[in-house]
Amino acid sequence: MGNNKISMPSSGGGLMRYFDDYKSKIQIKPTYIIILVVIVIVVELLIQKAL
Repeated sequence: MGNNKISMPSSGGGLMRYFDDYKSKIQIKPTYIIILVVIVIVVELLIQKAL
């Protein structure tokens, strides 16, 4: 009863690395995403101030 550990392969334990299998045709740098989010927040604040 003390040794009931289940050993699973890495793909069966939810540890598979999908980025090795799939390469997207559209690649966006993370800095562009952060800049886009900041721009959206600023525009949203300006719209709320105008109303």
